[in-house]
Parts: sequence; C-alpha cells; structure tokens
Amino acid sequence: MHRKLGHRHLETAAWVGGGINVALTAAKGAVGLWTGSHALVADAVHSAADVAGSVAVIVGLAIARKPPDEDHPYGHGKAELISAGVVAGILMLAALDVLYEAVRALFVAPVLPHRLAAVTALVAVVVKEALFRYNYHLGRRTGSPSLVASAYEHRSDVYASLAALFGIVLALAGQAASVRWLLYMDPVASGVVAILVFWMGYRMAADASHSLMDRTMDDQDLHPYRERVMAVPGVERIDALYVRDHGQYVIVDVKVSVDARMTVAAGHEIAARVKQELRQAFPRVQDVLVHVNPHFAGGETDEERGERP
Repeated sequence: MHRKLGHRHLETAAWVGGGINVALTAAKGAVGLWTGSHALVADAVHSAADVAGSVAVIVGLAIARKPPDEDHPYGHGKAELISAGVVAGILMLAALDVLYEAVRALFVAPVLPHRLAAVTALVAVVVKEALFRYNYHLGRRTGSPSLVASAYEHRSDVYASLAALFGIVLALAGQAASVRWLLYMDPVASGVVAILVFWMGYRMAADASHSLMDRTMDDQDLHPYRERVMAVPGVERIDALYVRDHGQYVIVDVKVSVDARMTVAAGHEIAARVKQELRQAFPRVQDVLVHVNPHFAGGETDEERGERP
C-alpha cells in the first residue's frame, strides 16, 4: 500500500511538472518572440527540453512500478535510472542550443529590451523554484532518482530564467542610460548559464550511468546495514555485503558465517532472520539474497579453507 501511494505521488508530481513546463514554454516563447529577447527565447527552448524530460520521467515511473516477472526477477526499477539519463541528455543538448544562440546574438545588432520580458522571466523563476523544492523533497523521500533528476532540471531552469532576467534588466538599464554594450548582457548571461546547465546535466548522466552499472553503496553508507546484520543472533561475522541501487529500491547481497556445527535448517533460519531484519529496518530494501558460510573454530570459513595451499 505504501509503495502504491508513493507511485501515485510521483506520477502526480511528474504530470504537474509536465503541465507547468508546457505553459511556461508557450509563455516564454511567445513573449520572447514578441519582444525580441534572445535570452527569453533561449529560456523557452530550455523549458521545451523540460517538457521532453517530464515525458521521460512519466514513462520511466510507469515502467518502474511493474512488478518482477520471469524475465526481470529483480523488478523494473532501473527504468527510472534510464529515464534520469534521458533527462540529463536532453538537458545537455538544450544547454548547447542555448549557448549557440547566445554566441550568435553577440554578432548581430542588439535588440531593444521590453519590460514584459523581465516580468515573464521573474514569474518563471518563482514557479520553477517552487517546482524544484516540491520535486526534490518528494524524490528524496521516496528514493526516486528520476524525480530528483527532474527536480534539478527545474533548478537549472531557475538559473536560466535568472540569467534571462539579469540580462534583460541590464539591457533595460543600458537602454535608459544609452550605454550600448549593456544591451548585449542578455545573450552574455544566457551563455554563462548554458555552461552551468550543461555541467549539471553531465553530473546527472554520470550518476545514472554508475547506478546502471550496478554501483554499490560505499562503506560509510553500508555501516547501518552491517550493524543490523550483526545484531541477528547466530551471525558470527559478515564475509561480504553489497547493496545495489535499482532506483526507488535496493537489492542486498550478503554472505554471513554461522557455526559450522549448526544444522542446515538452523542456518536457513538465521538467513531468513537476516532478510527479515533488513527489510523491516530499511524501507528501500526490496529483496535480500543471503549466502551462509560455515564458521569453524579459529575464525576460518569454508571459503578461506579452500583458498589455503
């Protein structure tokens, strides 16, 4: 029930974000073309990329919620990681497009700014910052990488709109003071933010690709898992522990040593207890694969005995 509720919240957030992105794209594009603001038109292109990103998130969430099947025994959670990578790729392409338009605008006659362009950019900043905060906190609470990626996409749009606003305001000041070079601040500000947006997209793509390649948690994050396993009666020691990220959930692989004189049934009972404890203690754990090794007097396991010459 909890997982279904989480999926419902995630899908609602994705649909709301997509709808607002469509409205902002239309508004910024129309006002930018009407006022001749290069920064606002470039910002509209960036918002159009957000629309494509929202679609990718919606599709990823729909696939990720499918239960495990014969072909996908570990579930479909990595669909969200693929979705996050798609969002990052779209973000980088949009940044390159914005940068190209910013550089091109430096070699043509400056366009006189309009106050409506500044107002539109300011509204976009407020709306996008609110979307970032909502998506980020929901994504962190539910462990959704695609929603966190979408949140940072909203934040990058905040930066883009801020740059557009900054450039438009400087251009307005240049027009009022008859300072020609200030009229070029619109495309200059857009170019700077385009570079920052590209870097953000690259970082998001790198994180998604690491998880897709079964990157495991580092030792510091594994510490609570180790403590929980060692608290299970009968576990002599942990021989190996891996926690693999599958999007909203994780899969745990653990090897534990138990008394070699113990019966198979008793060893199985300890393994079942380890699995139960981990799933109860960590909500993101969907499955636990426990391998039991015999622990002999002197602290050796059967695996270590086999490694001796």
